[in-house]
Amino acid sequence: MKKIIFLASAVFVLHSCVVSTAAKVVKGAVNVSYKAVKGTVNGISWAVSKAKGKIDEDRVDGTWKVVGAYKGSFEDFTNDQNPESSFTSDCTEGFDQIIFKAKKSKFKPVHCSSEKEDWVKYSMEFGKNPVTKEKENYIEYNSNNYISVIDVNNKTMVLEGNLMPKLAFSGAKLYLLEKVK
Repeated sequence: MKKIIFLASAVFVLHSCVVSTAAKVVKGAVNVSYKAVKGTVNGISWAVSKAKGKIDEDRVDGTWKVVGAYKGSFEDFTNDQNPESSFTSDCTEGFDQIIFKAKKSKFKPVHCSSEKEDWVKYSMEFGKNPVTKEKENYIEYNSNNYISVIDVNNKTMVLEGNLMPKLAFSGAKLYLLEKVK
């Protein structure tokens, strides 16, 4: 009799563990799908989801050309049913770009690949961003300016903040960049 009660208890406990684990998996999948927004800008896939942890600073290293800009924040973008990029370049030759030198912790925004800009020292952090008040990857430069690093892969990078002042006046806050080299 004790064995039957013990077996029944064990089966009940195991069943409840399986059900609760399955519920967590489903809930996790819903959260991931909610935060992932997909679209295409100039033939480049804009699959945006916020990075779940610290991004290695070496991943931002290189030359990135701006291919898309969204008027609004990342939260606005995730809630937008039909997000469209509002980026049009003034460049007849070259392109708007940003160059990161991770080993020296400096970057340089360049308009139309030709203007001489100064290198700006930065520090890349993972923690509570003073502007958004969220735990995320961000770049701090000039002591009080912040750019959120939404995500980076080997082909694209998504940044949020005052990356390009000429577009920020029109409300652009979210930028899609494509790796050049």
